[in-house]
Amino acid sequence: MKKPERPARDPMAELRSRLEIGEAKLEALNAFLQNPRNDLVNDLLEVVAKYGTPEEINRKAAEARRLPNLLARLEAIHSPYLEQVRWLEKERDRGAFVTIDAFRQKVLGAKAAGMTFREDRAVTLEISALQFFPWLVAEAKQAIEKREVMPGRYIRVRSMKEQVADQGDTLAVAAAMQIVGASYVETLDTKGTDGSNIHLCGPSTITGYFGGVGQPNGHALKWADEFLGYYTEYGIRQVLNINPGTVLLGYLLYKLGVDIEFKISVFMGNDNPYAALWTLAAAVLFSRPDGTSPLAGFNWANSVTNETIETGARARKALGLENVVRFEHHVTETWKSIVLQPYDRTDELVALAERVPNLAAKHEGGMPCVEEQCGHPSDILDYFVPKAEIEAQALMPAMERNYLDKHDALNRTAVELTKAGLAFLAARNLHR
Repeated sequence: MKKPERPARDPMAELRSRLEIGEAKLEALNAFLQNPRNDLVNDLLEVVAKYGTPEEINRKAAEARRLPNLLARLEAIHSPYLEQVRWLEKERDRGAFVTIDAFRQKVLGAKAAGMTFREDRAVTLEISALQFFPWLVAEAKQAIEKREVMPGRYIRVRSMKEQVADQGDTLAVAAAMQIVGASYVETLDTKGTDGSNIHLCGPSTITGYFGGVGQPNGHALKWADEFLGYYTEYGIRQVLNINPGTVLLGYLLYKLGVDIEFKISVFMGNDNPYAALWTLAAAVLFSRPDGTSPLAGFNWANSVTNETIETGARARKALGLENVVRFEHHVTETWKSIVLQPYDRTDELVALAERVPNLAAKHEGGMPCVEEQCGHPSDILDYFVPKAEIEAQALMPAMERNYLDKHDALNRTAVELTKAGLAFLAARNLHR
């Protein structure tokens, strides 16, 4: 009689066991967080208290976010953007935008009707950066004319103080996002380039930004304060996050009951699977009892390979965050001031989307073949130029063209995904 084979012994089992985080360590962390003498927590609670209880704060934000209230505020300040917002709403209601089925037929012809598209691998179409509300209107007009799709996600990097003072730009974008059915992210003014780091002087010393800045010293709490101000005044829920300290503050605010959401910027440097694991582990550690996290997504660094993202995806799934945290990946980048060109990850994105769910394809630049022929190619430093200076140099038409080039790149991605039998997420209220 043949003896049953013994299961193979794992020679690494003893080593793996050393990685376990003991309950005593978690208890020590909980004790520290709940210690009434903990100034790190107490200082945050004082900031929150300025705006009310978390429940009151969320109610204020929900009321500020209501579309009728946004429109009423635009009307009260006689904003020139109100008419454009209403135009967008009318175009949506009359079905002016191409449907997903019609877009697929445009790309594939008759065979589209017989294909099944991988909705479980739908890629969110993302564009950056929507600096000025009129650009969204120009984009919508082009999309109607050319039967193109509008992004499902928008990133904004414009100065908050400037846009708030610009005839209701902040209100108009907030209203438009609800009308088109897209998510969006604002970038708060509290960051290392705002003067909080006394050793920097704007773009002229931007390389110093990578020497360890973000929200130095007391500015992390100012970031939380700024968020709560715009959250309660404009209903802005999701913001960009670039610093480990403010990432932690975002987690703590969410644990307290404030419905903040944030995405982690490419500047955080998630450029390997261990960095991703650290980011995801913190999201789990500070998640709510229902498993939700304020971490809506994070940008991988431009240097990552598909293998790195796939490895990160396995960790994301194991930690129960696959449907919570979106992986946002740059498909194109601005022509100047950030990466070596030509930079185009479209083919890699399509291959990745066949294996990894919950991805966003971020378009920060036009297609390289277009950018290299452009009289004013896209430049990441343009994000920091005040509107008054842009207008003084008569650069607004050129910068709007840069934005529309990004829209073109985004539609090229939609076409390639469609050819591969993959779905995409565009503005859900426009493309039924």
